[in-house]
Amino acid sequence: MKNRKLLHSILPIVAVGGFMFFTACKGNNDSKKAADSTSTPASTTENAGLKTPEGFSASIIAEKLGGTRHIAITPQGDIYVKLTNVKNSKGILMLHEEGGKASVKNSFGAYSGTGMSIKNGYLYASSDEEVFRYKLNDKSEIINPDQPEKIVTGLISRHEHEAKAITLDNDGNLYVNIGAYSNACQVQDRKKGSPGQKGCPILDSAGGIWQFKADKLNQHYGDGLRYATGLRNVVGITWNQQNNQLFVMQHGRDQLYEFYPQYFTAKQSAILPAECMYALKKGDNAGWPYMYYDQEQHKKMLMPEYGGDGKIEGGKDAIDPAAAYPGHLAPNGLLFYTGDQFPAKYKNGAFIAFHGSWNRAPEPQAGYFVVFQPFKDGKPDGQWEVFADGFSGSAANTASGAAAHRPCGLAQGPDGSLYVTDDVAGNIYKITYKK
Repeated sequence: MKNRKLLHSILPIVAVGGFMFFTACKGNNDSKKAADSTSTPASTTENAGLKTPEGFSASIIAEKLGGTRHIAITPQGDIYVKLTNVKNSKGILMLHEEGGKASVKNSFGAYSGTGMSIKNGYLYASSDEEVFRYKLNDKSEIINPDQPEKIVTGLISRHEHEAKAITLDNDGNLYVNIGAYSNACQVQDRKKGSPGQKGCPILDSAGGIWQFKADKLNQHYGDGLRYATGLRNVVGITWNQQNNQLFVMQHGRDQLYEFYPQYFTAKQSAILPAECMYALKKGDNAGWPYMYYDQEQHKKMLMPEYGGDGKIEGGKDAIDPAAAYPGHLAPNGLLFYTGDQFPAKYKNGAFIAFHGSWNRAPEPQAGYFVVFQPFKDGKPDGQWEVFADGFSGSAANTASGAAAHRPCGLAQGPDGSLYVTDDVAGNIYKITYKK
């Protein structure tokens, strides 16, 4: 996606259609039709306007907070949420939930942004240029909200893919997305006929995941490690505790048909390239901008900016994605479920919040839902399924891209409930299961 601000300027269309197919990259290449993302939500206000599987219920526990991005839940059940824009000069909210509703108890951090995580007694939060941390007391309350420690500073923010999503591992390391400030590393960004830059100099300082020390102050690029490269933009990022590995969701490139109508149809451009899940290790290269993944052919393909035509394979030195999803759905949240409240099939599987498309016209827009990806032995296993749908508000809203709500951040509560943020209306949803 070009940037998160552009996502709110949607291209309207009138066609309303069905959704598309998904294929997992490894272990199961059989296509299976996904649930119809444009179907009218079957639920009512009792289920917060969402359609969820049998036994699950959804509620809105907070609303009109501002653009709520990523979220973290304390062991006591309190909620910290990052705002995409400051509200009343504050960019972080702390909410306390009681009686099915969550109310704001504190606000702090005079900066906007996306990233939010709790680890080892600290709350970590990011702006588009920096990462901060706040010491927590034994009740997981901020001790000194006006004096955070600055962990990383001076990160690139060039108003395209600027969100700094973050996560932490179990060995004292912090991981930060540095999105590429480009669609496909063209000489002239997003200009028809402009070739790809040789050697793609953007990759020197962006287009990957950087690793920093979680407790070292005032780090810059030189203090960090480029942990993985070849990633156009990552907003969904988390550490998988089951196999002790970094997982991310990449936003695929845009405008194949617009720039290369001789190679791609409008329909192909609407579903290609895949939005990919990657399981990353130190030194991995996911291949951007030289290749993209085609989930229909199950192949890594050479980008047209670098000589591709939709048929020539590429990326021989790039890793394969762990799983691939239809294009342009904008995966903004990723969470591995470790709770016991949900049925056993969800244990250690992944929830993905798809923020929704803006650039599938003249095909219907799509996404605006939370999906579940089953896992087995630390790897995707089997087909994904729509878990919570109806955020857009109606079939017409989905098709036109005029979504009333867009899922963004995901978090798991101490009782195993799933929390979902909405960065359009500023709602927080809570999804629970009861036998």
